[in-house]
Amino acid sequence: MRVSWTRVPSVALYSLRDCKATPVLGVSHLGNGSSADYQVSGILERMIRKRFISCCRKRKFRASRLTHSMDLRTMTQSLVTLAEDNMAFFLSQGPGETARRLSSVFAGVREQALGLEPTLDHLLGVAHLFDLDAETPANGYRSLVHTARCCLGHLLHKSRYVASNRRSIFFRASHNLAELEAYLAALTQLRALAYYAQRLLATNQPGALFFDGDEGLTTDFLREYITLHKGCFYGRCLGFQFTPAIRPFLQTLSIGLVSFGEHYKRNETGLGVAASSLFTSGRFAIDPELRGAEFERITQNLDVQFWKAFWNITEMEVLSSLAKIVSTTVRVSRLLSLPPKAFEMPLSTDPKLSVTISPPLAHTGPGPVLVRLISYELREGQDSEELSSLMKSEGPRSLDLRPRPPQAPRSPSLIIHIHGGGFVAQTSKSHEPYLKTWAQELGVPILSIDYSLAPEAPFPRALEECFYAYCWALKHCTLLGSTGERICLAGDSAGGNLCFTVSLRAAAYGVRVPDGIMAAYPATMLQSTASPSRLLSLMDPLLPLSVLCKCVSAYAGGEIEDLSDSDQKALGVMGLVQRDTALLLRDLRLSASSWLNSFLELRHKYHPKSVPMAESMRRSVSEAALAQPEDPRGTDPLKSLTLHDLNLRGSTGTSDTSELSLSAETLGPSTPSDVNFLLGPEGAQDEVEARDELNSKKRGHGISASFPEGFHPRRSSQGATRMPLYSSPIAKNPFMSPLLAPDSMLQSLPPVHIVACALDPILDDSVMFARRLRNLGKSVTLRVVEDLPHGFLSLASLCQETRQAAALCVERIRLILSPPGPAPPRPV
Repeated sequence: MRVSWTRVPSVALYSLRDCKATPVLGVSHLGNGSSADYQVSGILERMIRKRFISCCRKRKFRASRLTHSMDLRTMTQSLVTLAEDNMAFFLSQGPGETARRLSSVFAGVREQALGLEPTLDHLLGVAHLFDLDAETPANGYRSLVHTARCCLGHLLHKSRYVASNRRSIFFRASHNLAELEAYLAALTQLRALAYYAQRLLATNQPGALFFDGDEGLTTDFLREYITLHKGCFYGRCLGFQFTPAIRPFLQTLSIGLVSFGEHYKRNETGLGVAASSLFTSGRFAIDPELRGAEFERITQNLDVQFWKAFWNITEMEVLSSLAKIVSTTVRVSRLLSLPPKAFEMPLSTDPKLSVTISPPLAHTGPGPVLVRLISYELREGQDSEELSSLMKSEGPRSLDLRPRPPQAPRSPSLIIHIHGGGFVAQTSKSHEPYLKTWAQELGVPILSIDYSLAPEAPFPRALEECFYAYCWALKHCTLLGSTGERICLAGDSAGGNLCFTVSLRAAAYGVRVPDGIMAAYPATMLQSTASPSRLLSLMDPLLPLSVLCKCVSAYAGGEIEDLSDSDQKALGVMGLVQRDTALLLRDLRLSASSWLNSFLELRHKYHPKSVPMAESMRRSVSEAALAQPEDPRGTDPLKSLTLHDLNLRGSTGTSDTSELSLSAETLGPSTPSDVNFLLGPEGAQDEVEARDELNSKKRGHGISASFPEGFHPRRSSQGATRMPLYSSPIAKNPFMSPLLAPDSMLQSLPPVHIVACALDPILDDSVMFARRLRNLGKSVTLRVVEDLPHGFLSLASLCQETRQAAALCVERIRLILSPPGPAPPRPV
């Protein structure tokens, strides 16, 4: 074999040796005695590169495994020792600015680690009291400690690297300084969250995870919490708490988010935004600090319509076609439109009696309900004329050249699926990839419900449509390719919430409840409150604090749609794309100019003595958002009165059918009042603000007094946020917050299987809901997956960890459809 040699700079070879990889041979070993470094090309070059990459991965894995095996005290002591050693070294390097900042950052690491360790140790010592059982060690306190340990582990790994390489002439001081400063900021904020968790621990009732103090103390707590700086978690530290395999996806998602948000208000939506975002995303990829600041501004300033537009990008024809290519191929995937006609359903206690199921009425009046039927095989009834008459066109149909297979017999089971999306975004089309996998692995037809979305259709419209579709599926299961012997309700996030409430409503009507529920990371508490796991929303890139607030507020009727853009919204996603095509060339020209300008800005940033440049074309997210006038929000006295009456009825604790039906006549359109996880509405009444301020003064210094002397967390640069606590009565409704349902209602639920995420801000919803069902003697299981974010089902094909978590959901569904003992068929 002939080996060729090419000359390379010695710095490249040094970097290989510095990373402990196999040194590259030089020509002096084989030829003319020259001392210049060479590397092998061709086969040997690929072998060396592969060895180098493998070595680096093994080192990272060993470091991660070592830090995870350490106890908290040993990790803290090791970090403090390394920080002191590095601090002393850089202090001895003279008066240089970089050396001074490195010494200062290691001093900060030492201070924060020593201050954080006793607080984490205290939380860890009592965390077991809040677990569901000994086999399920999961709750918000454990998650917060685990997140802090991850941050300490990253700092420990970086400190070791600095100690080993600080004397090298190739040591990148500026890069390592930026990394250390970013993680020091994150550690400081985590220390503040640990103190907040301690306050929750002292205030809550024994065993309770949700904050249930007096209203004034709750207001103080939330007002203090929302002022914390969040941008440090969305820059260099983005997703540090999750599995490494998912971090590149999160980084790509955050770059796309800030690029999309920058042009959202200026260019409307559609193809123009996508083109502009593509050109301006480069600087967010190379500048993590800028990305973190923009991410924080987007999450605080842009309304729920932005999140609808961004999350619905996956609904565009191009992306959905790509997803269809890589997903499992199924024989049946049809969109059906159920006509708004009333029908009769037999009572579960006496099939000779029946109850009328009315079509959805709330807010917009009677209307069809869209559902999607997915089946891996063509089964009997799925090609019937009656079902074909309900099909709704989704554009031009492709020609299926596959030979028509014989019909499979009807399945004894049926899965009814309700998708997530924060009650405001996505459809069954976004969730179709993993639903096709379910259909293949379980061999069961799946009916996924496309309910109407908030804020255009707030509570209880989605509940009414899901309940109507559920009853229709029970009555017409033979058309769907099932005999209906076993029925499983399955949903994720907001869909999990609707699975519980649909079952509660079915029991209230007296119709058959499902044989079991599989809920993945469900939201069961939509009332304004705090919990240890919801403190994690400060750093979660998929469920930031303000996004939680805006989604739940929209579902409760607090977010009013922008009527000025009603014509634009009526076009739909593809209509917007077609409309924006005419503006594409203009957008490309402007975006290219902005792209070039942004890189000239970077050049000017690193060469401050150069000639000052003109103002960039780029407008910040906050400027773009705040430049748009807000529409006035009117209130309807009749709506407010209806909600007040509902609250009075809900407080009596009764659960008769007339109160639980929640028809449009009972609720009417909901009142514009903000209901959210942690915040109150903007612009509340002055007298309420004055009362809150007075109560705060009476209580003294508030929750910030729980910080030790000398500790000051970083505050948000977005300015003061005026959000006094104001709870809407509708958030206490058990059909919106099933965790608040009385025992008599929860007794009617079937066996429940919950799959939650340990690092999910709504983990405590699952833990507390499972504990309530367990205390009532109901059949309930809770499985908690580690190191994955909220929404892992939509990321099922991303990495091995998400595939395993998705397989766990399939296993839970299989337990419902195939119980251990034989079950007699139930009447439909």
